[in-house]
Amino acid sequence: MKNGILLGKRGIIFGALNDKSIAWKVAEKAVEEGAQITISNTAMACRMGEVKALAEKLNCELIQADATNYAELVNVFEKSQEILGGKIDFVLHSIGMSPNVRKAIPYDDINYDFMNKTIDISALSFHKMLSAAKKTDVMNEYGSILALTYIAGERAFVGYSDMADAKAMLQSITRNFGYIFGKERKVRVNTISQSPTMTTAGTGIKGMSSIFDYADKLSPLGNATADDCANYCVMMFSDYTRKVTMQNLYHDGGFSTMGMSAEVMEIYDKGVGLEK
Repeated sequence: MKNGILLGKRGIIFGALNDKSIAWKVAEKAVEEGAQITISNTAMACRMGEVKALAEKLNCELIQADATNYAELVNVFEKSQEILGGKIDFVLHSIGMSPNVRKAIPYDDINYDFMNKTIDISALSFHKMLSAAKKTDVMNEYGSILALTYIAGERAFVGYSDMADAKAMLQSITRNFGYIFGKERKVRVNTISQSPTMTTAGTGIKGMSSIFDYADKLSPLGNATADDCANYCVMMFSDYTRKVTMQNLYHDGGFSTMGMSAEVMEIYDKGVGLEK
């Protein structure tokens, strides 16, 4: 489905690793809809992942940067403006990692050095990104900056550990920086709370298959896929959403509003042997 709604726009996509990444799908969709982009990830991710192949496929520049390093983020924005020939219209932050989750360390026995890394990579990087974009003055008016989040930032989910704290902080940064960026530069800042998605990072969460299945059965429309999310991101980058800012936007098939579905109730009834 090509509508050209990003025709003439310029953007930066942070976090694409491989074709399972939501950021990868967003990059493809943005170019399909007419945008010019640059993509960015860490040097290690560029070595380990397939992001160079994505850059070649989309005929765009790959700029290596550690999103926790402020100076490197400034370089990404300044270099992107030079490469693309003008100010930036949209940015995607699709970055998150928890050493505690990777090592299956229980939340109540957490490694605090690891937690600091989780917060720095998954949340503070967004604040640094917003600050770098503002101070370099690279964003066009009504530009759109998005970060991907998950409802575990608001509700308790077993196994999500300190990533939940990072997502809560990410959403707080969106509100607070969103006010400043909107008031001073007319730039929009939002998060998208996506369904459980079988990305490389997502599959590393303990019990992810069960979380995915439960959400799919609870949601009246089922889980939103990575491709669905890419379409939503493109809409948020477009001029159709010029007055949407400081929001956490649920993109989860209705999961965030549900209490109990018939499918989950049936499984529960069978599991505990309740008579109907």
